[in-house]
Amino acid sequence: MEDSYRGPQVCAIVGITYRQLDYWARTDLIRPSVADAKGSGTQRRYSYRDLLELKVIKNLLDGGVALQSARRAIEYLRDHLGEDLATANLVINGVHSISVQTGEEIVDLLRAGQGVLNIVPLSGVKGEVDAALHLLHQPKDDEATALSVAL
Repeated sequence: MEDSYRGPQVCAIVGITYRQLDYWARTDLIRPSVADAKGSGTQRRYSYRDLLELKVIKNLLDGGVALQSARRAIEYLRDHLGEDLATANLVINGVHSISVQTGEEIVDLLRAGQGVLNIVPLSGVKGEVDAALHLLHQPKDDEATALSVAL
């Protein structure tokens, strides 16, 4: 079974509040792909891919991109990149999103007179999520001390 993450873990990994995560799920910006909440007492479960998409959304919003533009960008990524999410750059030009694989493609866009609003290197997003996951899975100092004493 694929690793999955609960809401509080997702918030810690991505750097968002639970309120944001809940709002984004309720408004279908991003639904958890492993398990959606089905009434009281159930939990949403997010996949690694969901974490990447959430981190892209957060980075876009932190960069000043409007939520509606971030929504369109994520839809574009889902439709055009599939599993190659971490190998491209997302370029947002006004209301349009495109992906480019190389720096040369970005330069070509600029030469063609494109007014680039934001460039999101998705490989950086993957690195940020991986680092947060690593920290999440590290034993706390007290646990590490207890473990070394026990050995």
